[in-house]
Amino acid sequence: MRSARLLLVLVAMLMTLGDGAHTQTRVKTAATSANPNEAEIRALYDRWAKAFESHDIDGIMSVYAPGDAVIAYDVVPPLQYKGADAYGKDYLEFLGQHDGPIQVEYRDMRIFSHGDVGFIHALERFTGRLKNGQQSDLWLRATSGVLKINGKWLTVHDHISVPIDFDNGKAVLDLKP
Repeated sequence: MRSARLLLVLVAMLMTLGDGAHTQTRVKTAATSANPNEAEIRALYDRWAKAFESHDIDGIMSVYAPGDAVIAYDVVPPLQYKGADAYGKDYLEFLGQHDGPIQVEYRDMRIFSHGDVGFIHALERFTGRLKNGQQSDLWLRATSGVLKINGKWLTVHDHISVPIDFDNGKAVLDLKP
């Protein structure tokens, strides 16, 4: 039931894209939204980015709903992650490929909320050094669904993607905004 309600509210918010939108060009920029929910959601994403940059898995997972409430679609298999524990393992694998901090940058971030439901979409850039010494620089498309649970905004859905070149069937990883 909660999933159906979230979907209906997200569809309604998509239909009103201009209302209450917030755009960000860098993760460190202060929130300027007049909607307190949007400022709180922005703070949630900023906490995630800070934890991600420092490989703090507990900090990363603290922004997600506990248990089986989380469903995530990432750019790597499997097709979906069900539950916070499964998604946390995905994060650990990604972080384990890097040596040192991973810088996070957002572009064209928009935050929408109504009541206790919200979502975020943005272009996300991750830069850092892989353990093999290679420099990594990757832009992704990110959409997250959030719910206010017991007075606290938590992520219940992530959808991370990259474009596909249908001619060769491969991900396109070198695009820049």
